[in-house]
Amino acid sequence: MENRLIKKTGDKVSPIGFGAMRLPKKNGKFDREKCKELIHYVIDNGVNFIDTASAYGNGDNEKLLGEILTGEYKDKVMISTKLSVYLITKEEDFEKILNKELERLQSNCIDYYFLHNIDLRTLRRIEKLNIYDFIEKAKKEGKIKHIGFSYHGSKDKFNEIIDSYDWDVVMVQYNYLDDNVQASIDGIRYAASKDIGIFVMEPLKGGILAGKMPDECESIFRKNDPNRSNADWALSWILNQPEITCVFSGMNDINQVKENVNIANKVKMNSVSPKEVSTINEVKEIMKEKLQINCATCGYCLPCPQGIKIPEIIKLYNEKYLFNEKGIITNSRLGYMTIAGGIMTDPAYASLCNKCGQCIRKCPMHLNIPKELKKVEKEFEIPGFKYFIKFCKHVGMPIFQLIGL
Repeated sequence: MENRLIKKTGDKVSPIGFGAMRLPKKNGKFDREKCKELIHYVIDNGVNFIDTASAYGNGDNEKLLGEILTGEYKDKVMISTKLSVYLITKEEDFEKILNKELERLQSNCIDYYFLHNIDLRTLRRIEKLNIYDFIEKAKKEGKIKHIGFSYHGSKDKFNEIIDSYDWDVVMVQYNYLDDNVQASIDGIRYAASKDIGIFVMEPLKGGILAGKMPDECESIFRKNDPNRSNADWALSWILNQPEITCVFSGMNDINQVKENVNIANKVKMNSVSPKEVSTINEVKEIMKEKLQINCATCGYCLPCPQGIKIPEIIKLYNEKYLFNEKGIITNSRLGYMTIAGGIMTDPAYASLCNKCGQCIRKCPMHLNIPKELKKVEKEFEIPGFKYFIKFCKHVGMPIFQLIGL
């Protein structure tokens, strides 16, 4: 695996990093042994950068990494985590949160510290609380080595944030469907021109670009290379670009880990052919036409006060159109009844939305989620939906059994 240089810091980073946002779970808790297996495997196979955040499970991810990364494994990797700036109300909160993160990670120093989900308005707010003084103090005391920010804002404000401080790194959402949203390729190139390291999150758009895709897309990819996975196409597209330092993939299965490591070993900067780029662009146009709601299923919108399973039901809505499902009984509609209907669990369907707006404020894609949920409601909650759900719940019969599947 050919590591890539962060010019600002001099560190050489593996092109694939391990993103700890979607660690595998068992019975609602982290599957410690499986997490350990995955993390040790990536380190043993050349990955030297792991990213987490205190916002991932209220710091449980940080705590788990602190317990798993010991001895030689701790020495072989650089760790990044993030400061939840939305929790900051006064100046002393900066150090209080940082110290708690160091404690959970069982470390004296964080290699790369990101201000989490910054936009220009948020930055201006914490500037008044002397964020830069805190950064310099933390560096001087050896609590952090390098500083950056993660970004989900609009591209017209990105460069202004880049110019606000002497950042070492930045983390942006980027994939072949989202090449011109948020920071965009123009913003990425601007940051790279200042020798800032570029880290990429959501390279597979929450798995949309990795799993089964519409038949038209599958046909295009298979025609060009029948043995190549959709994830390979998506990751190769990003790793090919010389501005990109490291791509974080939320791997939660050993097969995903092995595949991603193999891709990182194979793909070098500027190694993807023009024909391959053309193939990806062809698929991109089809996906953009079919994808109804530009959701990355990141889960930042949760928990919903009404208990709505927002990412899951939006995913089902997208799949209905991606796979051109027809008729009353479809996989997506059955999935909606099972996941959101409330037969075996509490109701979590779209029409429970009371437009409180909490999800809008938290969504990194800046979606008007209540508006999008109305689309989901109209599609899946057909006349008689709630009565049908109540009947199934009353008789204790699974939907699939009731309709004879």
